[in-house]
Amino acid sequence: MNPFKVHILGCGSARPTPRHCLSAQIVNYNNCLYAIDCGEGMQAQLARHHLMTGKLDRIFISHLHGDHVLGLPGLLSTMALSERTSPIHIYSPGGLESVMRPFIEFFVPAPSFDIIFHPFSTTQGATIFSNNTIEVQTVPLQHRVPCCGFIFREKQPLPHILRDMIDFYGIPNYAIKSIKEGADWVMPDGQVVPHARLTKPAEKARSYAYLSDTAYDPALAQAVEGVDLMYHEATYANDMLASASERGHSTTGQAAATARDAHARQLIIGHYSSRYDKDALEAMLLSECRAVFPNTVLANEGLTFDV
Repeated sequence: MNPFKVHILGCGSARPTPRHCLSAQIVNYNNCLYAIDCGEGMQAQLARHHLMTGKLDRIFISHLHGDHVLGLPGLLSTMALSERTSPIHIYSPGGLESVMRPFIEFFVPAPSFDIIFHPFSTTQGATIFSNNTIEVQTVPLQHRVPCCGFIFREKQPLPHILRDMIDFYGIPNYAIKSIKEGADWVMPDGQVVPHARLTKPAEKARSYAYLSDTAYDPALAQAVEGVDLMYHEATYANDMLASASERGHSTTGQAAATARDAHARQLIIGHYSSRYDKDALEAMLLSECRAVFPNTVLANEGLTFDV
């Protein structure tokens, strides 16, 4: 299987602390890097965890709050200093380009690479990026400003060829691709060798859901049904339900309920309020989640999760 990993670079909320950086993650699929959100300190975290910006060509921004986007000017400036030549694509709700262009023109006046903005709708989900192996879909969220989460979906790999069967029937190499795609093989005497006899199923395609700042929405579970790994903000403990609702955030119990109802395999919680900036308090957040969804873990800078 191709490597499919999630690197946590920042999991604090709007106010940074000595313990946590602001929101930022890297999805590494088959050694191609995709950034999700870009809080202050993003480029330092990339260097600290040995993630090369040269392999980063797409950045996905969930919403236009400073703790999710203000690392962009510095990151783009450093890319220019490194004499990058390949384009960088930035996907976000509408409005980011008009905010960022003055920064770019002042701090990166003649970049050696193209900076391409792709605005997306936050009212309905859509596929905003796709290549031969993976696609990225938006998931509308309920926050104080237009906001979307993202699902990274691996495309179902083709079946594996059974080499001993290929050799047994003397099938030439040029036919292997069409057999993997579903074709049968016809022998010179007219005998048909079924595709199923020549292949075995590939591993199930994997998926990762990143659910950024959002109030609880029971319908969200259906949008991310069956994902292997889910990151969901859990800014507040259960006793702050009113504050969570007022500020467009979720509690631990709500994050866990979404993972449970979505039948996710594993839940990562993050975006902790600075009021919980101690081991014991974060352990309390984890305990509240595990009471609803046992396979929950805490996000922390430097952790890497396999999807």
